[in-house]
Amino acid sequence: MINKGIIILGSSRSKGDTFQMANYVSNKTGFPIIDLKEKKIGEFDYDNQYAEDDEFMPIIRQIAKNYQTIIVASPVYWYSMSGIMKTFFDRLSDIIRYEKDTGRMFRGKSMAAISCSGPDIVDGFYMPYRESANYLGMQYLGEVHTWITEGAIDEEVKSKLNMFIAKLNQPAEF
Repeated sequence: MINKGIIILGSSRSKGDTFQMANYVSNKTGFPIIDLKEKKIGEFDYDNQYAEDDEFMPIIRQIAKNYQTIIVASPVYWYSMSGIMKTFFDRLSDIIRYEKDTGRMFRGKSMAAISCSGPDIVDGFYMPYRESANYLGMQYLGEVHTWITEGAIDEEVKSKLNMFIAKLNQPAEF
């Protein structure tokens, strides 16, 4: 049985290629998807001044309280994670500073990453994910790079996703 987890979708297209990958994993694991595009999350602010209706902290508290595994899913935009996902990580990495109790709740949890673009991935793409997990005291379970072929997930990618899902319950390698 896969532990309780959640998928954070960070794409400019809520129903795009990366969503197809996140949805495939969600259907296999039962992990719900949070679509960052549908949420009001302000850009990082050094003074921690966010709009009253900013949804980041309610979301992050829910994740910290209720989930052991966090899968982040982003398309590859200009050799990096999407802007929406970058904002999420900027805010996530700062909770240790301004809401320490919530930040500490991430220690011992697990993180994994899904990327989506063409068949090739650039060297270093996953480094921010690995290092963010390390910074938060999380185990990094690995990543999977995916792509869509003629509007669908082909068998090679499904096989990669299935292997990725199988790794979610294995201890992280340090």
